[in-house]
Amino acid sequence: MEESPALSVGPSKPHLEKLTLGITRILESSPGVTEVTIIEKAPAERHMISSWEQKNNCVLPEDIKNFYLMTNGFHMTWSVKLDEHTIPLGSMAVNSITKLTELNQSSMYSLPNAPTLADLEDDTQEASENQPEKPHFDSRSVIFELDPCNGNGKVCLVYKKGKPALAEDTEIWFLDRALYWHFLTDTFTAYYRLLITHLGLPQWQYAFTNYGISPQAKQWFSMFKPITYSSDLLTEETDSFVNKLDPSRVFKNKNKILIPKKKGPVQPAGSQKGPSGPPTTPKSSSASGNPVRK
Repeated sequence: MEESPALSVGPSKPHLEKLTLGITRILESSPGVTEVTIIEKAPAERHMISSWEQKNNCVLPEDIKNFYLMTNGFHMTWSVKLDEHTIPLGSMAVNSITKLTELNQSSMYSLPNAPTLADLEDDTQEASENQPEKPHFDSRSVIFELDPCNGNGKVCLVYKKGKPALAEDTEIWFLDRALYWHFLTDTFTAYYRLLITHLGLPQWQYAFTNYGISPQAKQWFSMFKPITYSSDLLTEETDSFVNKLDPSRVFKNKNKILIPKKKGPVQPAGSQKGPSGPPTTPKSSSASGNPVRK
C-alpha cells in the first residue's frame, strides 16, 4: 500500500488535526518552527489485522486495532530554522501493520555459534516495587517494534507471557542502544499521548530512563518545551546512573606496574640511525631496571 505525499496539516484536513491531537497548531505557533508535515496513510483493512494476528499468533489490543483502522501507521515531522538553515528536528512515528515485525531473535550472522539477543538475557533483572518485570529476549516474551526512534533505540510492543499471546498481556517498553529495557506505559493509547505531547523531540524516550536525555537533547527541550515538560528533566543528576563496571575485575592479571623511563643522554650524531630517531638507552641500565641519571 502506497503512502500519500507529505502534507502540511491545516484546516482542510480535520481528520489529521484529530489524529495529531491538535499538536500542529502549537508547533506552527512556536518561534523558529517550520515545515510541520505529516505523511497521510490510508486506513488498514480488517483482513490485514486478522492476517497479522494469525501469522504471529498474537491478539492485538483493541486500541492498536482502532488506530490501524484509522491510519495504517503514523509519521509526522517538523524542522527549525536557524541562521537561514533548515534543520530537521521533530519526528513522531508508529510503524504500519506490515512493519510491526517481531524483534529479531535469530543470529545476525549465519554462523553456528554466532550470538543472539537471547544470549544477552540477564535473569538478575527482577521486577521491583516501582517497576514491572522487564521483557525477556527469549521465548518468555514476544516483542514487536513500534518505532525505530531514528536509531536512538526502539519502542516496542511487548507481550509478557509468550505465545499464544493475549491482548491483556501487552505493555509498551523502550529498548535503548545499550539493550537495556525501560518501561513506558501500560497501553498503546497512553504511549501515543506521550509521543505527541513530547513533540517528537530527539531522544525524548530517554527522559524515562535512569540516565536521562543527552546534553544536546536538553538544549532542544529547553527551546521547545514538551507539553509534559518537567524542569527535573533538565537538572544534572550525576549519580542517577552509575556504571557498575569494576575495572579491577575486567583487567585482572593485567595490572603490571609500569616504571616510567627517563630520557637517556643524547648520543653523538654519528651513533644515531636516522635524523629523527629517538635517543637510546644503554642495555646495562635497562636490564637493571634503573633509569640512567644525567
